Order: sequence, then C-alpha cells, then structure tokens
Amino acid sequence: MAWSLGWKVPRNHWGLLLKTIRGSGFLLLPWGYCPWRRTGSFLDHGMKAFLEENTEITSSGSLTPEIQLRLLTPRCKFWWERADLWPHSDPYWAIYWPGGQALSRYLLDNPDVVRGKSVLDIGSGCGATAIAAKKSGASRVLANDIDPIAGLAITLNCELNQLDPIPILTKNILNLEQDKWELVVLGDMFYDEDLADSLHQWLKNCFWTYGTRVLIGDPGRPQFSGHSIQHQLHKIVEYSLPEATRKENNGLTTSTVWDFRP
Repeated sequence: MAWSLGWKVPRNHWGLLLKTIRGSGFLLLPWGYCPWRRTGSFLDHGMKAFLEENTEITSSGSLTPEIQLRLLTPRCKFWWERADLWPHSDPYWAIYWPGGQALSRYLLDNPDVVRGKSVLDIGSGCGATAIAAKKSGASRVLANDIDPIAGLAITLNCELNQLDPIPILTKNILNLEQDKWELVVLGDMFYDEDLADSLHQWLKNCFWTYGTRVLIGDPGRPQFSGHSIQHQLHKIVEYSLPEATRKENNGLTTSTVWDFRP
C-alpha cells in the first residue's frame, strides 16, 4: 500500500506519510454490538463486506501463529494503491505491530498473568492482545481503540478465533474517569512525546489508585527508550521478531514486554 505509518514504523515501499488522526472516539460497544447498526444496514453489512474483501486472514509471520487476524498484506489490493484511494480512516488496526505481538505472546505463554482478572487493552488495534487475554482466561476484557472501524475489525478477529465479541470502547480513555482494572496492557503506544507523557501520568494514577499492574510492549522506539518512564520499568522478556515482521518494521529485530512499577 502506498502509504507510510510515519509515527510508528514506516514500511520502505510506502511513500506517503500518514497524518496522525488518533484523538477522540465515540461509543462504548457492549457484547456483539457494532456502531454502524445505529446508522443503518449499509454501514453494518457494507463495512463488514469491505473489510472482508480488502484484508487477508493470516496467522503467519508473527509471534503468535495460534491467533488468526484480518490484516493488510501484500496480497491485498490496497497494499499497492495510493493512500488517498483508501476510503476510510487510516487503517492502523490492519497491522500487527511488534509491541502487541510481544504482549500477546507473553500472555499466551503465561496465562496465570490474566486468568480470572479484568484486563484493559489500550490502543487495541487488531485486537490480538485482547484476544490473547481472553484465550488465556481473563474474566473481563475491554479493548480500547478510538477508531470505530478497528472495533469492527476486532469483532471479526474474535469470530476468527472462536471467541464471543469483546466489548470495545472507542473513546479516548485518557480523557475519562479511571475505572478499576487488575491489568492494563498497551503495545506500540509510545510513538509521540506528548502522548507518551499523557500515558505515563495516566498509568501512574491507575497504579497508585487501584494497584493496577501495567504491562507495556515495545520494540525499542526512540520515543519510548528515551522517555523518563524507563526509570520505572522492569524487563520481563525480550522476543526475537520473525523475519516477516522485521521486514515490515524497518529491520527492528526484537520486541520487549516491560512491567511498569512507578
């Protein structure tokens, strides 16, 4: 696809720098609910059909081959099209980012981390980490992503993995009153300095108010490795990324799961 995810990891063959659009969201989705049903069947069925036609079901090339996902791949038409031909908001959800891969792998390998617990996945994207938490026995999972289309993609990915739809919050959770969660997970979210600062403060408040455990996945982006949060992190595990993920992320070779301890 002829676009570049500039604030995350650009692909060498994508030319146009995408604008950063993440800022605010709209709906809280209960079990099995999609936002397009409020605006008629066209958006409900039409958007679902569009995503099914323009993504590929894949489980290869990532750290979690046991999770199937609908992603944008070189076999998809829009991978090669000009960015302005994509008719919806920028599809960050269509990439399985390396920080999310590391988090998902860790939860699948260590189900005791989530079993019987409430889990919030911030910046859920394709929903892989939320799916990993649910598959590992979490009692309650909420996927947070401000793009409503990501919400539908997550629902489709739950179906692929024989799971009931995971509730999805499409508001900017940093602007809401904090709720109690036993575990918060977030991958690839430290891509912007201002957002990193806001996340840092929000996560500290979550930890101090509720004793929430926080796990962060990141492949070593400078906005994360150079942030003051580094002084409050404990390294849990570092994974070597599969070759396909390395190529898609400008040669990044590893991704790490960190335990946040302010």
